[in-house]
Amino acid sequence: MTAIPEGNYSPRWTGGERPDPPLTGDEREILTAYLDWHRRTFELKCLGVPPQRLSEKAIPPSGLSLHGLLRHLASVERWWFRMQFAGEQVPLLYYSDEDPDQDFDDLDGDVEEAFAVWRAECARSREIVAAASLDDTGTSFATGRPVSLRRIVVSTLAEYARHNGHADLLRERIDGATGM
Repeated sequence: MTAIPEGNYSPRWTGGERPDPPLTGDEREILTAYLDWHRRTFELKCLGVPPQRLSEKAIPPSGLSLHGLLRHLASVERWWFRMQFAGEQVPLLYYSDEDPDQDFDDLDGDVEEAFAVWRAECARSREIVAAASLDDTGTSFATGRPVSLRRIVVSTLAEYARHNGHADLLRERIDGATGM
């Protein structure tokens, strides 16, 4: 990751390019553009933070860290797109019934590996979305009922929006940097 200047920043001003979502387009184009915008926003919030600081739980008593959020978002991508929608038989990431908070509690310090896993999960999610209709359904593990790809995309957008807010606070506590 490249370093950013000291002090406040905006990803737009420091070379952290992030394409604006379109102002017009069909539903798929708008939803997928916003999801990618939120994915990139999260990545930019981690840009320039030394790897060891990404694991800091900077807002006590919360157990959140940028590294933990990264692992959590990789898990979200896998859970919703691969497991719930596509029905892929893949293991859960950073979760077990015995230790449901592994994504935040058991940080192994290997941030580059966590970024690689997250990027791979995002890429697989994009493939799944590109190959399906928003009206296509998977089966919810929680209810056993059908769940549409549209609902999954919207739910994932909400998850990123919520955690990008958390990432803002964590980043500001780590080095004072703020962004959009």
